[in-house]
Amino acid sequence: MSGDSAADKVWRDMSALVMDNLDGWKRLVVERAGLPFSRVRILTRLRRAPMTVKELAAAATIDAPAATVAINDLEERGLVVREIDPRNRRCKVVSLTDAGHELVRAIDDVRDPAPPMLTGLGTDDLATLRTLLDKLAGRPPG
Repeated sequence: MSGDSAADKVWRDMSALVMDNLDGWKRLVVERAGLPFSRVRILTRLRRAPMTVKELAAAATIDAPAATVAINDLEERGLVVREIDPRNRRCKVVSLTDAGHELVRAIDDVRDPAPPMLTGLGTDDLATLRTLLDKLAGRPPG
């Protein structure tokens, strides 16, 4: 670890802080969706655009057989559909159905309140953090 850059250390700490504080939100999402969180991860990755099974597996950090099992389950529930990929007829693309889009919207509505260590920060610290996050996200200041 002695070779880690300051940015690497900050990234590791930020990731740990977020991951350590997501359990409550994940529980609420699972309750709202009525699905295991592994299925929710696949649905939310399809929010922007259809993907192949291979792309979904990579995006959800699972292997292709596990992605296939999950997609089969989601397809049986009427949340996704598989169609031949017009770019490569040997592949299938997975996309959300109307019911899948509706469920993703419901998942997005699950409130994810800030943890106590963040709500305990003062106004100035929160403003500084907001400025830094906007800068990292490439958003204009303000």
